[in-house]
Amino acid sequence: MLLSISLGGIAVLLEKDWVDFSSLDMYKTALPSVVFDDEGQVLARFELDKRTPVSYKKLPKILVNAFVAAEDHGFFQHNGISLRGIVRSTLVNCYRGRVVQGASTITQQLARLMFLYHDRTFYRKFQEVFIAFQLERQLSKEQIFELYINNVYFGRGIYGVQAACKRFWNKSVEDISLDQAATLAAVAKSARLYSPLNAPANAQQRRNIILKVMARMGLACQAEVQQALKVDVHIQDYAPGNPIRLYVQEWIRTWAEGKWGKDALYRKGLKIKTTINTDVQEKAEIAFSKTIHALRQHQGPALNGGLVSIDPPTGRIKAMIGGYDFKQSQFNRATQAYRQIGSSYKPILYALALRAGIEMDTVMVDDPDTPFELTMPNGTLWQPKNWHKKPEGAMTLVRALTYSNNIIAIKLFLALGSSYIIPWTKLFGITRGLTNYPSMALGTAEASVIENVAAFNVFANNGVYVKPYLIEWVKGASGDKIWEVEPCQYRIWDSRLNTKMVNILSQRMLLGKRQYQQKWIDADAIGKTGSTNGAATTWFVGATPSLTTAVYTGRDDNKPVHLLAGRTTFPLWVSLYQSLKSAKKHFYTDPALREVTINWLTGQPCEPSDDPNVITLLR
Repeated sequence: MLLSISLGGIAVLLEKDWVDFSSLDMYKTALPSVVFDDEGQVLARFELDKRTPVSYKKLPKILVNAFVAAEDHGFFQHNGISLRGIVRSTLVNCYRGRVVQGASTITQQLARLMFLYHDRTFYRKFQEVFIAFQLERQLSKEQIFELYINNVYFGRGIYGVQAACKRFWNKSVEDISLDQAATLAAVAKSARLYSPLNAPANAQQRRNIILKVMARMGLACQAEVQQALKVDVHIQDYAPGNPIRLYVQEWIRTWAEGKWGKDALYRKGLKIKTTINTDVQEKAEIAFSKTIHALRQHQGPALNGGLVSIDPPTGRIKAMIGGYDFKQSQFNRATQAYRQIGSSYKPILYALALRAGIEMDTVMVDDPDTPFELTMPNGTLWQPKNWHKKPEGAMTLVRALTYSNNIIAIKLFLALGSSYIIPWTKLFGITRGLTNYPSMALGTAEASVIENVAAFNVFANNGVYVKPYLIEWVKGASGDKIWEVEPCQYRIWDSRLNTKMVNILSQRMLLGKRQYQQKWIDADAIGKTGSTNGAATTWFVGATPSLTTAVYTGRDDNKPVHLLAGRTTFPLWVSLYQSLKSAKKHFYTDPALREVTINWLTGQPCEPSDDPNVITLLR
């Protein structure tokens, strides 16, 4: 009796019209999300790629076969579900106590794409099965496949196979090759994990699996599959937009999708307020593009870099550059690349010396008669050199920092001790590659551009660390604020110590001012170069009272470039700052300090003069 009632109930459910076909037009009402710069101007939009539905008759057979091999071997035979798959996944899910494994046919996937939410629940799977039966009852296999292929998500707002082909290869779906068909099929499982826009290596690995399945099932001939396996997954990404600006757009897309999902980003009309200043961003792009293009003439296309500019008191990111051309490489070198920071670390080391009571007119010796060497714990002999390979004799610490003397930096590190230096370095947001070895004085620690700009900004911001951020707030379509940034900042040391460091770091910029003469920037400036072994990475971190910027250049394969920062990142930084007008002209100066004039070789007080060895310090 109970069995009869249950079967009768199932029969009624199967006859019920679960599917509202009017929802197939749901994407026509999608609202794009809009991204604004710091002045409220539109910076970017996240909207669906133009979808051009393709009829089943126009789909290449290799594409149909690729999706069948990837997603549903029995698509043209079953009635909407795979009983074997359901039994297998049910056992696994019951064992786990939650839905961890699916058994979705293409029909079930269409049901989920068009009519259901994406949560992994037992109830959702129950609905999916019954809607799949309805689809099979009302539509032909060809109609189901056509709807499915025109609504599959390929990442970054791309829905439908035709839009994907245009975006990936700028061609019609009718013209794709076997390897491209298998690449498209690879994405269906997860655009986040397998889209060639996001993960080309993963896409190629899954594509190869699908090609082999096609051969095994007789859906492609063995010779064609072997040839396709030799082809690397390659896309040009024909997305509209500035090839450098797209790094900013992609960072925002990834962040927003991670919080609210792709459906909200591309269909729910979010309003995203960023900290980017369009004028600074554009001028940074011009300076960066010009410099990298010139360097590539000698170093090849592997030469690249990253740049981040922030507002000193708040940490608001005003410009971010993740690389030379997003369409060639989606790797964001501003946020994802961790490189040794070289001598751009030295300002932190010298500031910690000041904090320990060692004034910058203190004299130390880079002995020309006795080359510096250390026996390391493993017994090897370490003989560090200056960048120009020559010892420089006696000098003050302010000169040693200005000319980036390596030997004196190492001696200073040994005098202070790693147990003192490392905890303080972490307060600057530098946490990778910190060691007890004195080579840390030369910048063996690693940081991203965004971490290095935050570290140096402590000097521009009167001793206060601020964590950089890119998004101010996000509003829903109704205008209600659904997210707002929570700034992070803390004081590291007082204004007296920081004023001394600003004075010291300005000495390098005074040398630059003499070099550029009338073409110099219109405000006080501080900065420090940095180069690693063989100049595999070159840095410049610098600031005016209105803007702090870190920039690095280097080959993506990390091979030596043999061009120091004075010929790479420093000219790039100067080019950017020459094009900007600084709202603030002077850094804060602690009124308790007084000016003293010294000879920066001997450290002795002297009268002001035109002697290049005479400088003014604050004490």
